[in-house]
Amino acid sequence: MAIVVVGGHTRNIGKTSVVAGLIAAMPEMRWTAFKVTQFGHGMCSANGEPCDCETAEHTIAVSEERAGGDSTTDSGRYLAAGAVRSFWVRTRQGDLSQAMPRIRKEIARAENVVIESNSILRFLRPDLYLSVLDPETADFKESAKYFLDRADAVLVAEGELGRPGWKGVSLKLVEGTPVLAMRPPVYVTDEVMEFVRSRLRAGSVVPA
Repeated sequence: MAIVVVGGHTRNIGKTSVVAGLIAAMPEMRWTAFKVTQFGHGMCSANGEPCDCETAEHTIAVSEERAGGDSTTDSGRYLAAGAVRSFWVRTRQGDLSQAMPRIRKEIARAENVVIESNSILRFLRPDLYLSVLDPETADFKESAKYFLDRADAVLVAEGELGRPGWKGVSLKLVEGTPVLAMRPPVYVTDEVMEFVRSRLRAGSVVPA
């Protein structure tokens, strides 16, 4: 089994497009896909809406996307791209550990797994971790900063990091890490696929 994690430093920089691209490019892997969302305080994990409740049943929620469902959601996009199963995991900030028993249960049933998350790296050691970066977007989540030096490759538009305006983030964290080009609307280029296949093959988790 291969476990691939795709993370990134903020929202709306192409993480979901990378996951969907990998699923579409490697249908033979029969991916089970996960989108992990952590909400801040005052938001309900069941539906992402403002919430004042503090009950245990609102701490986490895991839903499976169904065929014919909403293809505009991230988990729906995974299924539309060809995932065998697709899940949306919602937890309150800092409560991802409570969702891990369910996630591990579904991983055990899967042939191969791709997960969109940074924080999942606290609980799993994937075969491959890709970090999506946008040098023009200043916001940088703590979870992305914490795990950046573990990235097997970083994906950047046109493969150019340049001189990003991230405060408190040193490029030394990715010194020597392969920088692969995304070319939107093609987020998973031939270069990215060659890298992914070679790394997974080297780990003997995909057929030669």
